Amino acid sequence: MKSIPLVGEVWLERFLLLRCRERAGRGHLGKLARGFCESEKPGVEQAACRAGSGEGCEDLGVFWVFLMAAPREKNSGSKCVISMHSRTTTIIQDPKNPEHTKTFIFDLAYWSHNGFQKDKDGVFISADPSSKFAGQVSCFKTILMDVGGILDSAWHGYNATLLAYGQTGSGKSYSMIGFGANKGIIPNVCEELFRAIESQDKNREYQVTFSMLEIYNEQVRDLLSRTKKPGGLKVREDQQLGFYVDGLRSVPCDNYAQIERLMEQGTKIRTTASTTMNASSSRSHMVITIQFKQVFLDRALTKQSSINLVDLAGSERQKSSGSEGDRLREGSRVNLSLTNLGNVISALADAALGKKVLHIPYRASVLTKLLQSALGGNSRTTLIAAISPADICYEETLSTLRYAERAKKIRNKAVVNTSTLVKESRAENSKLLLGCGNSRIAELPACLLVEPTAQLSWAHQLEQARREWQQHYAAIAQERRLVRTVPHLLNVNEDPQLTGVLKHFIQAGSCDAGQAASNAIILQGLGISDKHASFTNSDGKVMVTPHGKCKVIINGVPITTKTKLRHLDRIILGSNSAYLYIGFPSERGSEDLSRFDYDFFQLERAAAEGVSVDKLGALHGGDVKADPSVLAVFQDYVKLMPLVAEANQMSEELGKGLKMELKVKNLASSDSRGYDLQKEVTVKVTNRQTHQVWIWSKAKFINRKFLMEEFYQRFLDGEDSHVAQEDDPFWDPVEVIHLGSAHIWLQSLAYCMKFEDQVEFLNCDGLEEAVLHIHMVPCSPTGQACGEEDVVIDPLELLGKRMDFQIHIVQCLGTKWLKEDAERGIQMGYRIYDLTNTLYTKPVWKIVNPQIEETVQFTALNASQEFLNYLQTNALIVDLWGLQEGCAELSCSQPDIIVTGEGHIMVDSKKISTVTDTGQTTSNQTSELHLKLVKLEEERELLRNINRVLREENAFLKESIEKTGSSQQGERPLKSWCLINGMTEQLPAARNQMCTQEASYDREFAKALKVFYQSMNVARGQFLKLRHYKPPVSCFHVLAIVNSAAMNIREHVYFSMKVLSRYMSRSGIAGLYGSSRFNFLRYLYTVPHSGCTN
Repeated sequence: MKSIPLVGEVWLERFLLLRCRERAGRGHLGKLARGFCESEKPGVEQAACRAGSGEGCEDLGVFWVFLMAAPREKNSGSKCVISMHSRTTTIIQDPKNPEHTKTFIFDLAYWSHNGFQKDKDGVFISADPSSKFAGQVSCFKTILMDVGGILDSAWHGYNATLLAYGQTGSGKSYSMIGFGANKGIIPNVCEELFRAIESQDKNREYQVTFSMLEIYNEQVRDLLSRTKKPGGLKVREDQQLGFYVDGLRSVPCDNYAQIERLMEQGTKIRTTASTTMNASSSRSHMVITIQFKQVFLDRALTKQSSINLVDLAGSERQKSSGSEGDRLREGSRVNLSLTNLGNVISALADAALGKKVLHIPYRASVLTKLLQSALGGNSRTTLIAAISPADICYEETLSTLRYAERAKKIRNKAVVNTSTLVKESRAENSKLLLGCGNSRIAELPACLLVEPTAQLSWAHQLEQARREWQQHYAAIAQERRLVRTVPHLLNVNEDPQLTGVLKHFIQAGSCDAGQAASNAIILQGLGISDKHASFTNSDGKVMVTPHGKCKVIINGVPITTKTKLRHLDRIILGSNSAYLYIGFPSERGSEDLSRFDYDFFQLERAAAEGVSVDKLGALHGGDVKADPSVLAVFQDYVKLMPLVAEANQMSEELGKGLKMELKVKNLASSDSRGYDLQKEVTVKVTNRQTHQVWIWSKAKFINRKFLMEEFYQRFLDGEDSHVAQEDDPFWDPVEVIHLGSAHIWLQSLAYCMKFEDQVEFLNCDGLEEAVLHIHMVPCSPTGQACGEEDVVIDPLELLGKRMDFQIHIVQCLGTKWLKEDAERGIQMGYRIYDLTNTLYTKPVWKIVNPQIEETVQFTALNASQEFLNYLQTNALIVDLWGLQEGCAELSCSQPDIIVTGEGHIMVDSKKISTVTDTGQTTSNQTSELHLKLVKLEEERELLRNINRVLREENAFLKESIEKTGSSQQGERPLKSWCLINGMTEQLPAARNQMCTQEASYDREFAKALKVFYQSMNVARGQFLKLRHYKPPVSCFHVLAIVNSAAMNIREHVYFSMKVLSRYMSRSGIAGLYGSSRFNFLRYLYTVPHSGCTN
């Protein structure tokens, strides 16, 4: 043989055949060799071999789509908007329009969000035979075992892929991994695979390898390798293999227990990486690949299947509105994989429908490269779309259903992956020739003798894996012993799958904890110092002491000194590294540790900071039922708390100098009727050096947080973290800031009465930001103020007439924005009725109490009923805006404003178009319907007031009965009846039945009210001016004058209250006109003397 002069594949193939014949009869290798030689025989035998193996068979199957509905967000007070009327049909209901529904049909739909109970082993099962609940066992049987399922495909030699898609918290990981006794799809696949192998024909050899990787930020990390390669593993392309991960560890396994340990090891590495890189597992993709190879020893054939099990990142990161309004919305690579996966699915769906598709963007991201065969290629693919049935997740759920509906249209071309040993030998020969290069022919056998066949290589891999298992089992046994006997810290992660994975043991004596490698307890995470804290275990007690200013929080409360730990204490180190302390064995009981989850830590932290559902106004009085919208805001606040803490820490370590803090904005400040009780969470960003301020929405902050993490990761990797200013996630152009809003009720204008007041600008915290001095004056077309004789008793007297009034903004007092930085400025803006443009005052800079002195006159040429209703029930909202150096000042578009001939701004300016005779009837009908709607609106408002008064009356009567008994209740119900009667007689349907005596009371009351408003507003204005005036302490004579003036103000107000109260009680309309005003008067009258001088 050494004298053969041939070089190349033909010679090498013949050489390998001869070597195999020499080893014939030597066990499995001999069987392989004999089969190898026999497979070269032409004719019937070879054809039968292919037919029996299924070689060349093609499956033009569908892309299977299964749907799973997980438990809804009950802590948010949400409602269910999903229903399943069959195992394939899902209906989603729009929470804003319940009559609007959408129907989707999939291959299977599983209902798993209610109707279940736990059995004795902790497994979720149906609560009763009529329940629609489908547990993990039901899903496993259908997805894995049925014809076309994952295991069925693997045994027949098809590639199989399972994708889990859906928003964070919808149950993807639960379906794939499981939790506790409820095993997920991945453990069930592996366990069932080895169970089937044990019962198979002994004439086959089975080879199973396991790999586990994570894709985060377009970087691939091997979860079975403890060494991290900078920049991650590279994805390369081979003409035969397609895309693969270069250097990925693939571990051979011969039983399920080994795979179980590998998954634990991978999860531990994933948890450590998540903590170190500050990367939430919900934003990464996990891919588990099981290579399953069957070697038919008696037929010289192999079947190979690649099983890909993919837990995709949370799909809400896809949401286009997630970065709405942010200049860096396209910058994050976290979203890239899911975005491109959606593009690939859309392109494949279009191609399946016969549309012309020029390009399928497989190469656009790492994920789509690795899933190329699963998407439209050689694989049987199943998509699990996990959804939440909660109404607050409606948009995300609808997006997921549409995504799955597109995926259902994809058509794959799966083929059975079989080959003869001849084909395998040729592939191996190619590799050998490339490896040997230009070596002499005589040296080729030496190359072959290193590993004569693939069978020896497989045996060598199994032996090496067994040695590693022995070491791993010893480490596991040691850890289990320490868990039973030694106090330790148990990690708590946002992802339940990663909770309890890391354990830090506190041995006897003292030990340091931090990032330094010399510490006994090595901790990773944002805000963790090299030596962060010390733990002392002595005399049956464990104490913790923070080092310097390092952040340590126990049970929601920051500590600065040595503190004793108790069993089940909650500890947060740094920004957000959460641990549950497990005490000595004598302290432990049968506690359910699962209740101390990530949310428990954050809720406790929020409560310690004074943020709770009650404080946000979710509970109305004694009503135990919480407002769902406020509950949702509270959940947002709690979820954003750790993210803000992490962003602050990154800013500090990177030297950006930003401080971020959460704010809850009350939307009632922008509602002219004050009815809007909705709230939203925003993030206030302050530059500590320049004092510049930005307000970021929740969505914008989350988008920026992704970018900050990428920026910070480059910093940790030692890369150049310098970026241009416009690409810096910590920077934004200077902008105008909304400081607060003031409500000025317009009711006085409906009675042609002058209104002068000092009104507080309230910020998002409900605290005073500044005080606005404003006048609203009814006037003539020439601008002359109306007198007492122009006061009207009934606003209907103004219907169809011309109305003129002026809004005069006088001054802004005590602006905190200007006190904090003298270089700042302010502007005010407001809009009234149908005016489309906001009117802004001129900007004022560097003055704490600026005089504005701006007057605008408005004209309604023909006052309509709607406009009069608006004046009686709405407020003028004046917004206070903060100006910063470098920001653009606010201005309105003048060409869009309609003005009269005198130059006054027109309101209530709806044009009555000229109609033809043919359209006159339609116009009249529309007019009549409009009037009916107006009347109904007016009646609804009055009935609402009546309802409010009756509730107040009822509460008062209950209190009176408890205090004084039932003997003194005669007068109060009579007053209620008069009050209600006074209201109902103002209904449009009964307006003609008004009593003349009540009319006289109304006239008397209107005059008294006018006098009262004028005198009271003057008094209150003096009070507020005095309150913001701070004379020197040495000016005792000034203080005496102020105290005297304050006393006069109080007496004047008290006298005005008595006069007004007398007329209001006589006329029976105190509840309609006076409740809000009297609340303020009571407050003003009870202000102590010192309050006037502060």
